Amino acid sequence: MSTSRPRPIGLLTATLALLRKDLLIEWRTRARLNAIIFFALATLLMFSFALGPDTKLLEKNAGGYFWLAILFASVLALGESFRVESENACMDGIRLAPADARAIFLSKALGNTLLLTALGVLLVPVMVALYGVRIVTSMVDLGLILLLGSLALSAPGTVYAAISSNARARDVLLPLLLFPLVIPALLSAAKATTLVLQGDPMNQFGSWVGLLGGFNLIYWGIGFLLFPRIIED
Repeated sequence: MSTSRPRPIGLLTATLALLRKDLLIEWRTRARLNAIIFFALATLLMFSFALGPDTKLLEKNAGGYFWLAILFASVLALGESFRVESENACMDGIRLAPADARAIFLSKALGNTLLLTALGVLLVPVMVALYGVRIVTSMVDLGLILLLGSLALSAPGTVYAAISSNARARDVLLPLLLFPLVIPALLSAAKATTLVLQGDPMNQFGSWVGLLGGFNLIYWGIGFLLFPRIIED
């Protein structure tokens, strides 16, 4: 008597199915989105109140404050990435599916990217209103930076969230692991954002975007290769 083996699920199919599951959960609860919006707004307001009289300093460093707000808020979003799967051994059930474990990484990282990108879109008008800046080049340039910056946070953040998901001090461990790795990429994003807000007379925008894209290739490549081993351990 022969037993039929489960038919393997393609990487793309599994990724889209898991991503759809995560997005539906987030849409129904909106717990992470509400938390990171509140936290990021509080961060931007804090900088505005602290440096309120010095409007020139606010305008000069608006790009940096913008990305600091997203970075701090991302810890809340990334830290909850595997909360559902860590309850009732749901991750073990997902891993039993005949699909590549890398689909878990791709779905989580893409979901976090969408979440952080949505946060950035909501923060742009707040930054303009609080800091008195204006977009000198184009919204397309700003959107490109926002997407690349969110990608740069999401890939390593997803990996470290998986590593720290079962740790007792995961809320402390995640930023300790994440911040040193992503600071170079966020510096590139902040510099490119500043060029969008203040002008780019030296045509440096392309160089900073290229550097940010290079960081993304490294982060996503390493995460894609190492994630199956990480969740096994």
